[in-house]
Amino acid sequence: MAQSNIKVAVQKFGNFLSSMVMPNISAFIAWGLITALFIPTGFFPNESLAKMVGPMVSYLLPLLIGYTGGKLVHEQRGGVVGAIATMGVIVGAPDVPMFLGAMIMGPFGGWVIKKFDQSVEGKIKAGFEMLVNNFSAGILGGLLAILSFLAIGPAVDVFTGWLVAGVDWLVSTGLLPLTSIIIEPAKILFLNNAINHGVLSPIGVEQAKTAGKSLLFLLEANPGPGIGVLLAYCIFGKGTAKRTAPGAAIIQFFGGIHEIYFPYILMRPMLFLAVILGGMSGVFTLVLLGGGLLAPASPGSILAIMAVTPHHAGTYIANLAGVLVAGIVSFVISSFILKTGKEQEEDIEEAARKMQEMKGKKSSVSNVFEANSGTMPEKVNKIVFACDAGMGSSAMGASLLRKKVKEAGLNISVTNTAISNLPADAQIVVTQEELTPRAQNKLPNAYHISVDNFLSSPEYDKLINQLKNPETAQLQEIVDDAEANVPEADNQANDALLLEENIFLNQSFSSKEEAIRFAGRALVNAGYVKESYIEAMIARDEMTSTYMGNDVAIPHGTEEAKKDVLNSGFTVLQVPNGVDFDGQKVRLIFGIAGKDGTHLEILSGIAVTCSDMANIEKLVEAKSAREIMDILNSK
Repeated sequence: MAQSNIKVAVQKFGNFLSSMVMPNISAFIAWGLITALFIPTGFFPNESLAKMVGPMVSYLLPLLIGYTGGKLVHEQRGGVVGAIATMGVIVGAPDVPMFLGAMIMGPFGGWVIKKFDQSVEGKIKAGFEMLVNNFSAGILGGLLAILSFLAIGPAVDVFTGWLVAGVDWLVSTGLLPLTSIIIEPAKILFLNNAINHGVLSPIGVEQAKTAGKSLLFLLEANPGPGIGVLLAYCIFGKGTAKRTAPGAAIIQFFGGIHEIYFPYILMRPMLFLAVILGGMSGVFTLVLLGGGLLAPASPGSILAIMAVTPHHAGTYIANLAGVLVAGIVSFVISSFILKTGKEQEEDIEEAARKMQEMKGKKSSVSNVFEANSGTMPEKVNKIVFACDAGMGSSAMGASLLRKKVKEAGLNISVTNTAISNLPADAQIVVTQEELTPRAQNKLPNAYHISVDNFLSSPEYDKLINQLKNPETAQLQEIVDDAEANVPEADNQANDALLLEENIFLNQSFSSKEEAIRFAGRALVNAGYVKESYIEAMIARDEMTSTYMGNDVAIPHGTEEAKKDVLNSGFTVLQVPNGVDFDGQKVRLIFGIAGKDGTHLEILSGIAVTCSDMANIEKLVEAKSAREIMDILNSK
């Protein structure tokens, strides 16, 4: 348990570092291209344009990282204070690109101003908000800049010097290839961000500034070890793994998405040896021939590597040789392991699920491995949307698909329910990606569809096209019309579910938890739910994000919390500047309490309204609660 907690902590730390660097990677690429083109040894030497190289690496890149780090902690104000604080470390140590300093002071600046804002919340007299906001950020930012200049900058300068000296020692002693023993397994365990963005890139930029290139940019980005594994699977793999390997190889080598080969290694842990030895061989080749890059290659594509290779024939040859040798060594060892290993049908989907568990979040390439989850029935008459409680997100998704089914002229029943209550006669089951395994265990014979959000998933149109395809044969007549599954309710009843006093305009929240608690408190105050329902709303969102797409979230309680619902009701929170829901910006929040299905009709109307971004903009820009009610009731 302790080791697991440590791994999760390192993953979170690495992801946080990555979140500061990755949004600004285009700026790194711009700097690398300008360097490659216009320095004296570049493609088109130009003394005037080359003057941009120094200021970009010394000022632009660290300031962008510092601003992004502060913004991650406390939105715009955090970003501004983080950038001010970062300026102190830049000037305090002008001879070193202050990426490490920016990664420290950017988030710290955001944290300081966040704590200040929390301490004065509700205590500022009306009319003085702007004055206090501006001066507090300016004063605190200035103080942090002074601290950075006097202490943090010089300290980071010394620490960076130690790291550079350590790398130089590894190179001089010929031990640099041994770093692959750490880096290659770390990539697959998703611990690489802490190494790559926390150590390698900052030192690499310093080396590139003085030497014109750095080998450190290729330690993690080299696609050779991964492509070797995938090519071995193309020839010696079995089942789904062999069928998917060619496509994965193209994505990995040319697209630069390395995590696509991780599941193939997790199926055969002995393949860790292949990528480690492949990585070591590649690094040895690069050291021997003098390879290196001008800037980080992100993503780790062969195309990106060539784009930031210094304009020198020898360096191009060295970099290509480093990739080629790593790929060949990895291929040979992987082929031996696959050929001599125990005969078995590799379960690539299970390996992909393990990869996501280690990553701690949805993988961007996991859908490559998703096999057809069941068989599409020849005659479909019942589609069921399922979520944890069956009263919120699934109801909205069912409403949207029901509308599409009608427009397509199909006679198919579309309903929603909790996963625990999935009916045995459900032919197609639609769930959010995180819940699909539970739905498959509950109803293994159904055809399962995973969606990333219920409001704007392209899977709906794909499903409609499948159902209309003549090859699926004639669809039988619907037994129950889809609308019969939504209780009838008159306008007076709808008005009782959503009242003007439960619509809150121009709200601002520092976190999704704060927003959910506000929505829950409003439901409690309105008499819809018991106090305990608030914690159930938090628990439900932790289980699976209640972000629905289209800037909308619908927090609600868990299935167990249905007993805490006194009456069905809604609350609407308008958040013009948005609040972060697991990386997604949410501007409209519908807090939901559902009892006996009486809330489903109005929820259906909300779903249809919010599926159109034009309506979202109208709701966000509405100036009164009555205006929001009119928009929601117009559909």
